[in-house]
Amino acid sequence: MEKKTFVTREQLEEITKTYPTPFHLYDEKGIRENAKRVKEAFAWNPGFKEYFAVKATPNPRILEILRDYGFGTDCSSATELMMSEAAGFTGHDIMFSSNDTPAEEFQMADEMGAIINLDDFTHIEFLEQVLGRIPETISCRFNPGGVFKISNSIMDNPGDAKYGMTEAQMFEAFRVLKEKGAKEFGIHAFLVSNTVTNEYYPMLAEKLFELAVRLQKETGAKIRFINLSGGVGIPYSPDQEPNDIYAIGEGVRQAYEKILTPAGMGDVAIYAEMGRFMLGPYGCLVTKAIHEKHTYKEYVGVDACAVNLMRPAMYGAYHHITVMGKEQEPCDHKYDIVGSLCENNDKFAIDRMLPKIDKGDLLVIHDTGAHGFSMGYNYNGKLRSAELLLKEDGSVQLIRRAETPQDYFATLDVCGEMKKYL
Repeated sequence: MEKKTFVTREQLEEITKTYPTPFHLYDEKGIRENAKRVKEAFAWNPGFKEYFAVKATPNPRILEILRDYGFGTDCSSATELMMSEAAGFTGHDIMFSSNDTPAEEFQMADEMGAIINLDDFTHIEFLEQVLGRIPETISCRFNPGGVFKISNSIMDNPGDAKYGMTEAQMFEAFRVLKEKGAKEFGIHAFLVSNTVTNEYYPMLAEKLFELAVRLQKETGAKIRFINLSGGVGIPYSPDQEPNDIYAIGEGVRQAYEKILTPAGMGDVAIYAEMGRFMLGPYGCLVTKAIHEKHTYKEYVGVDACAVNLMRPAMYGAYHHITVMGKEQEPCDHKYDIVGSLCENNDKFAIDRMLPKIDKGDLLVIHDTGAHGFSMGYNYNGKLRSAELLLKEDGSVQLIRRAETPQDYFATLDVCGEMKKYL
């Protein structure tokens, strides 16, 4: 699959006259088209709702776009709850899926009317102590343990994950919650991250649907929704085939008709909380080549670094790179594309074959629309970049300004010498 940018060199050259590199750029047209596809893929389920994972791209302007399609938000912290509320999400349009949760965050989620998704059996007593009651609608997170396989491939090892309850704990949790006043229940599970296969959601759905039938039958709890969570991934490298959301939706429908409908549970809503699939391909990191180095390897230094995109340094993750204006030139130069951190893993690419790069060239680092800006940090005193939205009409909107030194110093109890920088 050929990786194409959603922005041209001419557009970027115009944008950089106002907004210096590096910056994250998002494609409104692509986001909206993808949101429509997701809705269509699950339209067979009247209660379907996508709860966008705020942690993937925490920006109110992005959330507002998704709100236009009836989506909700999935939050895991107080500040994500605040951002959701500010972007116009209320009540059951918010799912609060956290772990190791402070009391005040449970309190905030409850006051906002969010659906609370409990990560652990012990949180039942904790939540009751915090709120003085158990909410009438509640969800529990399930972890089946062991390994999760698709065909003959081991996708992940849920047994090593810190999230969720065992099957036995799920049954006990539903009984206890029902006794304490819960009336409507949800089941949630997240087993695998970034799958590039149409099989994951349908296989997970089968497991959760079978569990739901047994839970409702044995505990008498009314199951209102089943949340397939995230895990539907994107093709970071050109040789990967992208997921087909329509095939995924149809696979889930078939499992639904096979398991839930015959059990008299044809009114159960299907929820998702995709972040990466919703936004990943519709964002990029734009950076400029500012140095070259010729030692034991050929290096190109850019003005972005791992604080702008952490995944390559943290995970060794692949992100495709396009040298703007040189798309048709041969990839006959081998480079390490590096940032300026005092860390040797601050590399966006290692031994990458690319066209010849000259100082001043603009580079687009693909697929940073999710878990890109959001994972940024301030090591070496580096400042977070701006976020820009490429509107459908071709105009550009600043949706988060770049940080300044004043931002970096603002939380310090500064001495007199530092005050000149504030």
